[in-house]
Amino acid sequence: LPEYRETRAKAGGFLDLCYTPALAAEVTLQPIRRFGVDAAILFSDILVVPDALGQPVRFEEGEGPRLDPLESAKDFSRLHKSLDLVRLAPIFEAIRLIKPALPPEVTFLGFCGAPWTLATYMIAGRGTDDQAPARLFAYRDPDAFEDLIALLVESSVTYLCAQIEAGVDAVQIFDSWAGILPAHEFRRWTI
Repeated sequence: LPEYRETRAKAGGFLDLCYTPALAAEVTLQPIRRFGVDAAILFSDILVVPDALGQPVRFEEGEGPRLDPLESAKDFSRLHKSLDLVRLAPIFEAIRLIKPALPPEVTFLGFCGAPWTLATYMIAGRGTDDQAPARLFAYRDPDAFEDLIALLVESSVTYLCAQIEAGVDAVQIFDSWAGILPAHEFRRWTI
């Protein structure tokens, strides 16, 4: 939407838009005003979870998200042991701004990325077509990978509960990359 592009330009970077409550609220409300749809989806990004775990995220124009890859289990020491809710406080503030501005009949949805999908970005440092870096990591060091998944499960639960406490009506989990896994890995890493 043109109004989105205008608001995004005010923010500077993409994550700045996610972490600026008034601007995130504005872009969440824009489709409601323009189209009158029956649900609003919180404007944010799935990668705020790795960011709040101490793995900084940056968005490069025309390239997408970039993180410093987690190439071995020793790299996990760079991560926090739990989700930094202070880092995510601007998102909860945006929720508190959005909720009263919505018509009562509009459902307000929050979200997060699923642990497997987040792990693929965290290990590769970016999105890849086949998620080979994460799949290879899981084959080579399944115990360390399981530790990462466990941290992401706990962090996702914490994040989604905080969104509900801040005012969203329901939450959803996006697992963009689960379809790449064979059935036994799907059961292990996503179910």
